[in-house]
Amino acid sequence: MSGSTPPSIAARSADHLRTVGSATVTEIAQTLELSRTSVENAMAALIDAGLVAETPGPSAGRAGRPARHYAFRADAGHVVGVDVGVASVRVLVSDLAGRVTAQRRFEGIAAERDGAAQLGAVVADIRATLADAGVPSSRVRAIGVSLPGLVDDAGRVIASVVIPEWSGVDIGAQLQQAFSCPVAVDNGVRLAAVAEHHLGVAQLVDDIVYLSVGNRIAMGLILGGRPRRGVHNAAGDIGRLAFRGLDAETGQIPWRTAADAAEVFALAESGDAEARRELDAFVDELAHGIATLVMTVDPAMVVIGGGLSGAHGRLLDPLRAALPQHIRLPFEVPLVEARLGADAAAHGALVLAFRRHADAVYGIEGLPTPSVTPLPPGERGATTDTIRIEPLPIAKEHS
Repeated sequence: MSGSTPPSIAARSADHLRTVGSATVTEIAQTLELSRTSVENAMAALIDAGLVAETPGPSAGRAGRPARHYAFRADAGHVVGVDVGVASVRVLVSDLAGRVTAQRRFEGIAAERDGAAQLGAVVADIRATLADAGVPSSRVRAIGVSLPGLVDDAGRVIASVVIPEWSGVDIGAQLQQAFSCPVAVDNGVRLAAVAEHHLGVAQLVDDIVYLSVGNRIAMGLILGGRPRRGVHNAAGDIGRLAFRGLDAETGQIPWRTAADAAEVFALAESGDAEARRELDAFVDELAHGIATLVMTVDPAMVVIGGGLSGAHGRLLDPLRAALPQHIRLPFEVPLVEARLGADAAAHGALVLAFRRHADAVYGIEGLPTPSVTPLPPGERGATTDTIRIEPLPIAKEHS
């Protein structure tokens, strides 16, 4: 980016080793077009920082003195991503190379008696995940947190309809006190958009509208490759404005013919005419709202996430057909299903921790965010009952 400071030789060398694996000083110097002396000095600094170690190379065991090989120490520390919700809490643990090494899903915080108990439950979930992974809390270098609501840059919850007990609370500071490491907090839908852009379906697209369609409708924006927060941290909180018919207080989608969306879809598929009409009207209204957003932002892609994205073609196919009828211009915007599903916001929180606190994570300046690698589906933890710790003291802060 114009005007930014170029990364140091140490950062470039560490990034090379993190990406390609072990290498000699000569190989690093040739690849990065640097002098051997510069790379040797960088290796010494990286070893002192605990990020790099000498490792046996391919020539080990042969006659003659083998060239020294160096490798990035991905296991030197860990980063945590957390997605907090009333229905579930999802916790990810990654190594310093961005590879997710542990993942668990817990019951949500809806049943907790107050804000302090809710926060205590989240702390317990993080600790339980770390314990299962054999990672001491002292080795956690940063935590990223996703939650529903408006959040400022410092990690204070400005307002949350979903977790009203946390409105006015500096969640970042509370968790930093509990784990003694930097904490970054942001809105969950925005972080889901970050995840789809960083490691999901929109990796090659820098202008996207991410729409979460579930119990509510909310938006995350990526513009110029960066998440859009807005002056008041409210960018994307458009559900009740862009989409007509939502509950004026909660923003929830009301269903008339059944208790929830899954039942409406099931009734429509079974031939129920009233459910079919309700679903058709919902898709048309959704297309109208998306068209409004498309004409406002002019994105390269619209990504549909949230709970209803699990309906796949049953929702997306009629939505793709309806959208051009509302835009009525000679171009089409790709409308695609999110790749990361319900795990998107937790992965976005992980990316946020790496981006916001890179210097603390790596101990050197200028190392870019790694390419986060999720666990294979079969290795992801199921919902787990856990013993909750005593709640932390929690104090509200009012502006």
